[in-house]
Amino acid sequence: MSGVWRFLRLLKQRFIGPGSEYVGIDHFGNKYYRIPQHKTWAGQNIKERRIVKAVSLKEYQYESGAIPTEWEAWMKKRRNNPPTLEESIQNKNYRKEMKAKVEDLGEKSKLLQAKDREEGLEVGPLQTQITGHASASNYRKPERSEDPVSTANTFQPGAWMPPDHKK
Repeated sequence: MSGVWRFLRLLKQRFIGPGSEYVGIDHFGNKYYRIPQHKTWAGQNIKERRIVKAVSLKEYQYESGAIPTEWEAWMKKRRNNPPTLEESIQNKNYRKEMKAKVEDLGEKSKLLQAKDREEGLEVGPLQTQITGHASASNYRKPERSEDPVSTANTFQPGAWMPPDHKK
């Protein structure tokens, strides 16, 4: 009987493809699956696919940040092994710490600016020194030319002489 089941499983894999394998879950409750590389009944190689089944969102409702970064890296095949739940929790806590530190720095910066205003030490925007071709005095201005200006009808060879620069 096991030979019959093997044959049926082989037919299923050839015509339908292999089933999806459960890989893991993130702290939002999204479930992640992979469909391994396989061949179709016509002999075409199908690459491994990685999919997510969201708990509360439809496929078209996803925005950036809806999937944790470690799972997104796994989905886009930037990492081979899926992240563990512990790794996801650790990264979530790290992001919370960084967000709190950024908020503290923002508050300190606002306090320093208020203190500077009180003392009359308000600093305006910094002036940047312009270098390169944009610093030239004739940038975007038409250049004067001492070359002769004429049309084809009035041009006479040898009629033009360079101007005298001895003044």
